[in-house]
Amino acid sequence: MAHSTTLGGNPVQLNGDFPKAGQTAPEFSLVGKDLQDITLASFGSKRKVLNIVPSLDTPTCAASERRFNQIASSLDNTVVITISADLPFAQSRFCASEGLDNVVNLSLMRGREFLRNYGVEIASGVLVGLATRAVIVLDGNNVVRYTELVSEIKNEPNYDAALAALK
Repeated sequence: MAHSTTLGGNPVQLNGDFPKAGQTAPEFSLVGKDLQDITLASFGSKRKVLNIVPSLDTPTCAASERRFNQIASSLDNTVVITISADLPFAQSRFCASEGLDNVVNLSLMRGREFLRNYGVEIASGVLVGLATRAVIVLDGNNVVRYTELVSEIKNEPNYDAALAALK
């Protein structure tokens, strides 16, 4: 199902089906910091906040990573997972330079089917092939409890709404 967001006010088409509250999240396998494959099941029965971003090498994505790192420090039985096109080496460098150690970063270098399975694949404009900005909150059974497809890629997500879904 085609849907869209904007970048600088210009429409951007997305591919795939964005999850809805109440659905079970699709399984995924992405790449962790040691180049190992990490699946959704790897996080067991923890609640999950999927912070999906184009690249940590942009100001908005970096700000989102910092904010979710701060939020993650106060959450019980919850893991915050940032998913981006960045290689694991770049993700690790960014987190080390920023002192961020409360988030898990996963790379789309393998497992690119995630983009369509989660409806976040940018299909038009200058960022074709990257993920759009989105937040998906899953409960311990991987049931979707909250979603936000950020309407403007340059904007940060609604952190308060994501947090409220965890209460």
